[in-house]
This record gives sequence, C-alpha cells and structure tokens, in this order.
Amino acid sequence: SASQPSPPTGVDGLTIPTPTVDADDFVTGVDNRFLPLPIGARWEYAATGDRPGTVAVTTFEGPDIAGVATTAVRTVTTPETGGRSMTTDFYAQDDDGNVWWFGRQGEWEAGSGGAQAGLAMAAAPRQGDGYRQAFRSGVVDRRAQVLAVDAQVTVPAGDYDDLVQVSTSSPATDVVTHAWYAAGVGLVALETVEGGPETQLGLVAHDEP
Repeated sequence: SASQPSPPTGVDGLTIPTPTVDADDFVTGVDNRFLPLPIGARWEYAATGDRPGTVAVTTFEGPDIAGVATTAVRTVTTPETGGRSMTTDFYAQDDDGNVWWFGRQGEWEAGSGGAQAGLAMAAAPRQGDGYRQAFRSGVVDRRAQVLAVDAQVTVPAGDYDDLVQVSTSSPATDVVTHAWYAAGVGLVALETVEGGPETQLGLVAHDEP
C-alpha cells in the first residue's frame, strides 16, 4: 500500500509525502510567505468559465491530526445556477516554514488508513521543484510542480507579480490546474488547463483579522 516514489523534489531534506509525522517538528499557525493562513482570514474569488459563480475561503482552528495542531481552511463555492458546495482542508507548518496538507474533512486524514501528509507549499519554492501534495491509496494522489517563481497575473483585486506558479495533477484524472500565489496573500488565481470543466478563479478581496 506504499506510495510510488515522488518526482525529484528539490526540497532539501524532506520526505514527501511523509509516512510518519513528529509533532515536535511543527509550529502553531501557518505564516509561510506564499501560503499564509492566519486564523480568521478571508479570501473572495470570482469564478468564470464553464461554472461561473463565487468562491469564499475562510480559516479557523482545526483539529489535532497525528498529534499536530492544524489550521482549517473552508472553501465554499456558490455557482450562479444556485446551490453550493463546501470542503474543509487541514494544514500545518513545520519548523522550517514548509506547509503540509494533513487532510480533507470526510475524505482523508494523515496517519489514518494509510494516508500521508504532503507538501502544500515549500518555505522557499524553486522553479522545477516537484512533489506530492497528498496521498492515500484509492482516494487521493495529488502531485505538484513549481513552474515559475516570477509569474504575473491580473485579477479583479489588481496586478500581481513575482508569483509562484504551481501545476497540479493526479494520475487518477486528466485534470491539470495552474495556481498562482502571491507573497503575503496566498492564492490569487487558479485555472484549469487540461481536462474537466474550463474554470478560472481570480482574487476579488482579501481580509485578515
């Protein structure tokens, strides 16, 4: 049931995904430069493409997972056609500033059922880095590669540069997405580039507590 080897990470000294977690290696809160998740923060996005609507993201204190205190990130998607969907993901940051994805409510949780925490954002992303973001056999196998660290995008909230651009994919699907992260803000844009419905997200507003 072990996962296959990940692509070369370029993230020195890390085992990704990690089959075991040492709680002593983690800190309280997430203040990674490109994925800051302060408790009580909010991000609002406009969704365009095949499924137009709005996306609201909020953070709050998450549960302890594998002995590690996590930050919960709730994403509520409201299509223009009505209804809504919601996911809640759990993250934690290690002593070196790397952010790890510890699970998704109702789907998988690191340390349970063979699930392993993967890397959500490195402390110092480098172009060409590749790694797994999450793994549980038959449930999730998310892989990422850093495409650029100097990208630019324009979204409703404004113009952003010096962005980390990350491509994500899964062997179980044909869907490939690109995401752009700004220092001090986090995710500012996301686009489906292969497979699945054509979707774009653009940051509209970002509020911190």
